[in-house]
Amino acid sequence: MSLLREISIGVDIGGTFTDFVVYDPGRAQIETFKLLSTPHNPAEVVLQGLDNIFGGLVGNLPSKINLIHGSTVATNALLERKGARTALVTTRGFADVIQIGRQNRLELYKLLGEPPQPLIPAELRFEVDERVDAEGHVLKPLDQAEVTEMIASFKSKQVESVAVSLLFSFLHPAHEKAITEDLRAAGYPVSASFEILPEFREYERTSTTAVNAYVSPVLDHYLSFLEDRLDQRCRLRVMQSNGGAIQAEVARTNGVNCILSGPAGGVIGCNHIASIALRGKHQGIGKNHLRVITFDMGGTSTDVSVIDEKPQLTNEAVISGCPIRIPLLDIHTIGAGGGSIARIDAGGALRVGPESAGADPGPACYGKGDLPTVTDANLILGRLAGEYFLDGRMLLDFDKAFQALQGLGTRMHMSPQRAALGIVQVANAHMTRALRVTSVERGHDPRNFILLSFGGAGGLHAADLARGMGIPLVLAPPTASTLSAFGMLVADIVKDYSQTVMLPGETALVDIERRLEVLADKGRQEVRAEGVSAQDIAVERYADLRYSGQSFELTIPFTPRLLENFHTQHKRVYGYARTEAAVEIVNLRVRTIGEVDPPSLVPQETAGRDPSGACLGSRRVVISQGEMEIPFYRGEDLQPGNILNGPAIVVRTDTTVLLDVLDQGEVDGYGNLLITVGSP
Repeated sequence: MSLLREISIGVDIGGTFTDFVVYDPGRAQIETFKLLSTPHNPAEVVLQGLDNIFGGLVGNLPSKINLIHGSTVATNALLERKGARTALVTTRGFADVIQIGRQNRLELYKLLGEPPQPLIPAELRFEVDERVDAEGHVLKPLDQAEVTEMIASFKSKQVESVAVSLLFSFLHPAHEKAITEDLRAAGYPVSASFEILPEFREYERTSTTAVNAYVSPVLDHYLSFLEDRLDQRCRLRVMQSNGGAIQAEVARTNGVNCILSGPAGGVIGCNHIASIALRGKHQGIGKNHLRVITFDMGGTSTDVSVIDEKPQLTNEAVISGCPIRIPLLDIHTIGAGGGSIARIDAGGALRVGPESAGADPGPACYGKGDLPTVTDANLILGRLAGEYFLDGRMLLDFDKAFQALQGLGTRMHMSPQRAALGIVQVANAHMTRALRVTSVERGHDPRNFILLSFGGAGGLHAADLARGMGIPLVLAPPTASTLSAFGMLVADIVKDYSQTVMLPGETALVDIERRLEVLADKGRQEVRAEGVSAQDIAVERYADLRYSGQSFELTIPFTPRLLENFHTQHKRVYGYARTEAAVEIVNLRVRTIGEVDPPSLVPQETAGRDPSGACLGSRRVVISQGEMEIPFYRGEDLQPGNILNGPAIVVRTDTTVLLDVLDQGEVDGYGNLLITVGSP
């Protein structure tokens, strides 16, 4: 790989593979590759990938490298409960808020259900004798001596990080600020709620602050380890859950913002690819209205999201039992991937996932494992060409996959091929439910959308899933397997800010604008600190509104028609509007965006319709209609304008795409495969 003055590298660490996308603007060329992840130390695979790129000269990199990293470190720390030993400081009488929660029953009919355990145990929850009322007035001043005594006890309790969340601190943050200053002076990393989430709802605010305190030291340690081994000319940024990137230095203390960084990169990549390839061409795509359902099936999990004009955000998420209230892309994740393990449950039913074989030992066909997975099933059905897997660098072991499926088939009293078909059908059923959660259950008609399939395993399942949902078109980009890493290269610098205000709906717009401008000024300053020039900064303003007496809000773009748009959106989401009812403006939100120059995608000239030049021959493959001879095509050899009539299989270096009998594929100028889905 010849390197010019500056290159950009996107890195996405997955449960099975780590993806690398390298963009050299001098050649306007994008190159990709995958390596098996190193779960024991994720930084190892990143450094190994850089070795591959720079010929082993990690300590002597070219003049400028932009490295944008999607990290699972914060996610894994939370999921595995391996974060820092964290203390909570809160108002007297409220130490148990984080444990009491909302008293929602996760298992409605289980009389003795176990609630999720809080991140911070009771012995590490500390109370200070201060009080602020719901109007922001001080009822009881903070006793500084009490704070000093509390800090002195932290060492004996081996506290590593501290979360500070006082009652109504979003209205009067002075007490939190004083405690935070003392704690930082004593050398403790501190997450304060007035900095992390200055909003009402005590439980969610405390939980979000606790998560940040819990995972940030782990992310900080990881980034320090990585940066110590990178050349000084390498600028490291980290992908956030909101679809934007931030400097590593900022990410160190804001780990909660990076919980879903990898999946967020995928959605941003989809938005970029779809807006270029599909605009104005197909159903669901209008000049200013992009409608795409993103489908990311990797080795361990499947992530689904919706792009309706732009990627959809949410302010509510629950990860590993912990509510998180920061803005993040609305992504639904399930435990279904190529490495998902198939088994027979106690009732004799076939189950697939959520347990995964991961990168080690991996599916049986990888050579080390012996449990049947979705990847093994696809290999046994003939849908995977084992000798072309990862361009032949990783040969798949058909015999080991067959043995794993044979064992499962014996327990099910059927052949290995029939068991494999059952595994695929069960996995598809799981993923169809995920697609319905993000589309139908959100009020979207999937027939008006396009399914954009990516992830290493997605192409083998996408057309069947689209058929079942009534989605007319599937888009499989040439970078499908590494699209999350590509998305990190096109991600803007994004900062989100919020403030609870509790204003009546008839509040003058000028007063709302004044409050929003305070947040916007802060955003501009912080985005400029990321190296973005003032003319490249955009500011989006929003307000959370609800009818008086409601418990939850809708986020509405701030315009002079704020109330009218709220009624319209309420009717679309909930089916009714109460235009005569009083409205409350609960929170104000600002999103500050520092625009970056994305990689340039140059379309190629259209060739003929005949794809025979890319044909690798035919093989026996089991599909829904039975076993038949199906042509295989080399994806990299397909030319713009080529037409593929199903059944057919397209083999790329890092992914495989299946077209069924009634499907038809067309290659566009960007190398995307557009599949018109046939009716069942």
